[in-house]
Amino acid sequence: MSVLRRKSVEQSIRDTEQPEHRLRKELTGLDLTVFGIGVIIGTGIFVLTGVAANQTAGPAVALSFVIAGVACALAALCYAEFASTVPVAGSAYTYSYATLGELVAWIIGWDLILEFVLAGATVAVGWSQYFAVLMETLGVTLPAAVSGGEGSVFNVPATLIVLILTAVLVGGIKISSRLNAVVVTIKVAVVLFVIVAGLFFVRGGNYAPFVPPAEPAQGGAGADATLLEAVFGQAPANFGISGIFAAAALVFFAFIGFDIVATAAEETRLPQRDVPRGILGSLAVCTSLYVAVSLVVVGMQHYAQLDTKAPLAAAFQAVGQPFIANLITIGALAGLTTVVMVLMLGQSRVAFAMSRDGLLPRWLSQVHPRYGTPYRITVIVGLVVAVLAGFIPLEELAELVNIGTLFAFVLVAAAVIILRRTRPDLPRGFRVPWGPVIPVLAMVACAVLMLFLTVETWLRFFAWMALGLVVYFLYGHRRSRLAQAGRDGQRMPDQPDLDTGFGSASPPPR
Repeated sequence: MSVLRRKSVEQSIRDTEQPEHRLRKELTGLDLTVFGIGVIIGTGIFVLTGVAANQTAGPAVALSFVIAGVACALAALCYAEFASTVPVAGSAYTYSYATLGELVAWIIGWDLILEFVLAGATVAVGWSQYFAVLMETLGVTLPAAVSGGEGSVFNVPATLIVLILTAVLVGGIKISSRLNAVVVTIKVAVVLFVIVAGLFFVRGGNYAPFVPPAEPAQGGAGADATLLEAVFGQAPANFGISGIFAAAALVFFAFIGFDIVATAAEETRLPQRDVPRGILGSLAVCTSLYVAVSLVVVGMQHYAQLDTKAPLAAAFQAVGQPFIANLITIGALAGLTTVVMVLMLGQSRVAFAMSRDGLLPRWLSQVHPRYGTPYRITVIVGLVVAVLAGFIPLEELAELVNIGTLFAFVLVAAAVIILRRTRPDLPRGFRVPWGPVIPVLAMVACAVLMLFLTVETWLRFFAWMALGLVVYFLYGHRRSRLAQAGRDGQRMPDQPDLDTGFGSASPPPR
């Protein structure tokens, strides 16, 4: 039983029609775009602008957002081609299964579990902090033991928001998309208001120098050093041209989430057309908002004076506008609500696809007869995220989300090249332009950004991957549907051919 056995694209698509595992197709291109905006626009727009400008890039942080947006766009084009070719839940996991084999598919699925669960719990903790601030402005102080702040024993607000959003996700994809649309409208309106209001307080002198002179960066030591420092023995410079690219590596993570749009392909009415539109449309909107906000905040206050925890709110406080500062808190709270929900949506769909393939217990992929959602895995995901958000401080583990995302981007870009060679006959609703050039550039861009992560993050990532390999060889390697079909000498149900090598799969019989 080869670990390189692959599940054909045709079989992946046929699996979506099994009655007990069929998801309802209720999403449109607009729904997907709003989902993407919902998960991308979070604390990044309210926090990372100040951190990057103050410590690394200065007023040129706007260029850093452009560079990061271009890097994401390269990966987004690869996701768009795959999602239009294989409109199946699972995103990078499903794409890897069809091109790189079962073991790689398991690794990327295991990696996505790490990414989405930790990200959901981390953002829920951030949500609770903004919620506590909002309650204080209303004259209500939450008990320290349950507020999620320093000294908290159990984070009640974070746990409650996760459980509420879990119920929404179980209730149906259309209900989830409607709630997401309402909240996204609120937070985008807040962001646009902040941009317009901030223009009245912009001072041209704050943009000079637009690219501050370069200065040596303070590097870490040992496991706290970046992989770039550990390999080459030299940290990148702050400010200057090098600082712009270093800031791009930082703000890149403000864009994380557009790949979740691809996990909803199976629930989209016209996935070949709408999924690429949703991925690229949400990325274009968010990049524009990030650039506009960064230009406003560095124009309102000199980059050296920007607050690194709440730069936008602090900037408006500095110009005597506390009302707008409070409005920013509401926008951030709304933003984080949709981020948590869409992250859990992505995790449930990846685990659903893995369960349907037998790499996780098959009973997890049961779809609710009334709501048409994978309710069992959704409830489990919600409970896990709620427990993590309630009990465990996750600040030190947050970078694991970043490395997991970049690793997925690299594999998807590589899979596009492979599928072009092995299955040129497949109909593609969208094709990445310029042949293999864009996927190769996407792989290089993501690999370079991974070099800016710490050695400690890499070690934790390898430890998680090692645990995943143990789980795979103890369970998934023997229990997967491909393994059972091969062991019995039979084909999978409705599958004309088991594609176990790297050649082209046989076409289905007519």
